[in-house]
Amino acid sequence: MRYIMDKKYKYAGYFMMVLIPLVALAFYKTYFINFPNFNSRIRVYDHIHAILASLWVLTLITQPILIRNRKYELHRKIGRLSYILFPLLILSFIPREIVVLNSDSKANLFFPVGDSLILISLYLLAIYNKKNTQFHMRYFIASALVLLGPIIGRIGPIWLGFSGMMTQNIQYALIHSILIALIIYDQSFKKSRPYIVALALFLLHQITFYFIFS
Repeated sequence: MRYIMDKKYKYAGYFMMVLIPLVALAFYKTYFINFPNFNSRIRVYDHIHAILASLWVLTLITQPILIRNRKYELHRKIGRLSYILFPLLILSFIPREIVVLNSDSKANLFFPVGDSLILISLYLLAIYNKKNTQFHMRYFIASALVLLGPIIGRIGPIWLGFSGMMTQNIQYALIHSILIALIIYDQSFKKSRPYIVALALFLLHQITFYFIFS
């Protein structure tokens, strides 16, 4: 496969490094602050999910950096490893989903399920378009926005004292704004098709959220 990186995106991996401090801030009070003496509320499956999610974030960051530095073979190897890592990441959501399903707040199952469905859709589209490097890259960039759900979903109420509804509205506004900005930045309807698909998926997510919680 021949890799051609759009010059506009040569720093994409470095920009996505912002996910690292955001994740640290979002999960500090509920997870990282307990290291290494985690309390009983944090189960083994929570640690497994944290490890897999961290590896996925690192994958999203390193892959465009490897392309920029022409480390194509390593990029391909990590890409093949994602065929194992990604399914494991999705499976790691299930134990927490079962807990929610058996609780009095079953409606909250919407968040992990909704986010997983968007993530799976964008990942599969990225893999399907792996020979179309322009689409391949954009689908992965769009998939990174799914991470803003759990990130903002914790920063909003835990650090800023926002209500659940306000936090969710901020999340949607930010994600939609980023996707629209990327569409404009591309200056090409054809190239920005992955962002348009992602925007449609997030709008469906938003409509479903209002239907369930309003």
